[in-house]
Amino acid sequence: MATKEQYAFRAQKSLGLVGGAPDYKVLEGYPPPEATARTYKYTPDGKLFAVALPSYVRISNASDLTTLCEIPVPNAVEIGFSPKGTYLSTWERYVKPTDETTQHKNHRVWSVATGEEVISFVQKSMDNWDLQYTPTEEKAVRLVSSEAQVYLPSDWTKGIVDRLKLDGLSAVAPGPGQYPALAVFVGERKGAPASVKVYNLSALSAAPTCSKTFFKADKCSIKWNNLGTQVLVLTSTDVDKSNKNYYGETNLYLLSAAGNFDCRVTLDKEGPIHDFCWSPNSKEFGVIYGFMPAKTVLFDQRVKVIHDFGIHPRNFIAFNPQGRLLALAGFGNLAGKVEIFDRRSLTKVCEIDAPNTSWCEWSPDGRFLLTATLSPRLRVDNGIKLWHCTGTLVHVHMVEELYQASWRPAPVESAPPFGNTLPPTPKPSASVEAYQAGKPTPTKPAGAYRPPGARGASTPSIFKREDEGGSPRPDSSSGPSRNGAPPGASARPTPGHSPVPGAAPGQGLRGRVVPGAAPRHPPGWVPPENADKKKKQRNKKGKEGEDGSANAIESPKPTPRAVGSGVQTPAGSGTPRAGTPAGGHPAGRSVPQALDLSAAKSTPSGSGEAPTPGTGTGEGLDPVQKKIRNLTKKLKAIDELKEKRNRGEKMEATQLKKIEGEASIREDLAKMQAQLT
Repeated sequence: MATKEQYAFRAQKSLGLVGGAPDYKVLEGYPPPEATARTYKYTPDGKLFAVALPSYVRISNASDLTTLCEIPVPNAVEIGFSPKGTYLSTWERYVKPTDETTQHKNHRVWSVATGEEVISFVQKSMDNWDLQYTPTEEKAVRLVSSEAQVYLPSDWTKGIVDRLKLDGLSAVAPGPGQYPALAVFVGERKGAPASVKVYNLSALSAAPTCSKTFFKADKCSIKWNNLGTQVLVLTSTDVDKSNKNYYGETNLYLLSAAGNFDCRVTLDKEGPIHDFCWSPNSKEFGVIYGFMPAKTVLFDQRVKVIHDFGIHPRNFIAFNPQGRLLALAGFGNLAGKVEIFDRRSLTKVCEIDAPNTSWCEWSPDGRFLLTATLSPRLRVDNGIKLWHCTGTLVHVHMVEELYQASWRPAPVESAPPFGNTLPPTPKPSASVEAYQAGKPTPTKPAGAYRPPGARGASTPSIFKREDEGGSPRPDSSSGPSRNGAPPGASARPTPGHSPVPGAAPGQGLRGRVVPGAAPRHPPGWVPPENADKKKKQRNKKGKEGEDGSANAIESPKPTPRAVGSGVQTPAGSGTPRAGTPAGGHPAGRSVPQALDLSAAKSTPSGSGEAPTPGTGTGEGLDPVQKKIRNLTKKLKAIDELKEKRNRGEKMEATQLKKIEGEASIREDLAKMQAQLT
């Protein structure tokens, strides 16, 4: 990296520019800010560097760090340069004026050469606040409500020179190229479908050159290729009506500026679209899509698959400026693994572990990758790391409370082209050795928890991720579920059955199983379809008989007998119900041989009458004993209330009334005890 290759950083207490290899030192000569900077911005060609301070905006030369001008804009929140660096836009928070005749024009455009204001607007929202220029700065487009307004930067005094008004217009994007076009997006409105249209920027009053309508689109993201011949439109909804994705539903469309091609990009994995980008050659694009682990595919300009990079946890894709290398990574709540592929051979070059990364960007020469951990996304381990394209860490710059970091832009043609082989790895700076020395030695990961029954064996495919050879995620959009539920509904196990992962249908357990006992059902037994219904009817009849109601059906009870004793069913006990063998147990049910029922008491006559309650059989207490038990509980509660009263606690009227009734309760208790004797 030459001296012109540099990166900038902005933190809570510092701001600076850092030079390139081999020293990576903070450049001297740039005046330190007297207060915390709000933001900074390079011009697209990297020649100028602007920083927003609380009282003004300073514009400096990025090469020699000399100050060109200071624009008096207090409390500027956002700034932006035009493509050639001729104009600087500033945005500050809108303040409602006290005088109704005046307006606070919080969006201003300044001339960088003179430092004078050339035009200003009222822009209350920070979304899409800046003007969008054509690459040659011939025209500038501004979105106001449902209208796209066109200005001539060469003569701002002319005001609006052309406009395009559409109901529901929410996004515009002028394309690059020699004859730029304008892509506009209109969301769904009152049952009408959403649409994307491409107009010739020089003739907005004419019919669009390309148009496509579709549903399920509330917002969109528009990306042109470098030639301005095709545009990718990512549409999204706030709510997914199918309840498959918490963040809504996404779709991707490709349109041609000439109007000779448009289509929806068909994706073969269910789930959201995480990221997409054009290749610098404008002939292909990559998409990361699907539920995690996501799928990454490279398409050509006719939406034909060029290469499938497989299924891995990724949500970031970026080509280097030369289009030779491709970075695929998983940031945010993912592990932070970065994979670099050679586009020419479609082979993996290296893997980089960059956990907790908030920002990732290729260098202008395409040989280095910058990863940064920023605040407030994460407030610990904030800093910048520079990686060579071969996977080597070459520089580490730790900064406390880091807010922003980025490379200095440079024209692609200024960097030397890639050869047949990748460039050699440079020597890492001293900061890498110091960083690795203070870093604890990584221990061997323990891995995921495995139950005792699964240890010492290969992991079943049902417990593996899809990218590790596991079973693919079921597509709920087609086909019935395993319990016959309609498509899209969640599968629910049969009542009484515990679903066993990997088990065949019908192998779920029903009820409790006692270890060592004989099986409750013979092998291969399948419950009938109406088994649960019949069981409920039997339970209902049994409850009615216990209640002793007039409508209860009195069924005789057989006398208990020893299993296998050969004793026939007693007379008058009734005929066993269908499906019940002579042993008195339902068919298909085995009784443990250790269980002896011969000790159960029965009447000498064998009439099958049940013993009378309260006769010492243990089936229940007689009314006198129940009364004694209730009176004893009342006396115990009264004793507890008396203890509280003695401790001086405040008593309620109902509690005092209970204490007063102690004498009558004791009299009743004495009478009941006398009856037993």
